[in-house]
Amino acid sequence: METVLVVYYSQTGNTKKMAELIGQGIKEGHASVEVKDVADIAVEELTKYDALIIGSPTYYGTMAAPIKKLLDESVVFHTKLDGKIGAAFSSSANIGGGNETTILDILNAMLIHGMIIQGDPTGDHYGPVAIGSPDARSTKQCIRLGKRIVGLVKALRR
Repeated sequence: METVLVVYYSQTGNTKKMAELIGQGIKEGHASVEVKDVADIAVEELTKYDALIIGSPTYYGTMAAPIKKLLDESVVFHTKLDGKIGAAFSSSANIGGGNETTILDILNAMLIHGMIIQGDPTGDHYGPVAIGSPDARSTKQCIRLGKRIVGLVKALRR
């Protein structure tokens, strides 16, 4: 069975809610998922999954320090994430809060690892975003991302 890890950092609970919604979409796509706070992840765990989805609130236009620390530590596994699926999501306090820059920073690290990233031509193009707590639109996008990642993992495993 396909395995997906959703890692998040959340100070207010908004990014955690998004992670759980993405996990719901993964389950609906019939894959195994683990949703974990970044504090509960050892960097070597990243290599055990078919796909890795990382979420962070936006801090000064980029990812929170605990997410950055995990990605910095992942350098010891350079080439071990090559070919795995990657995706990102973010929450912020306001509409100009830096969601897209946060997601792109996470995706940049994934691309350096050789991970495969799937955009979304009809949803949140880079990954789901929320302004504050996930509303109906961002809830839909989170579930959609989970399902799309499972579909991509299954397609590549054929």
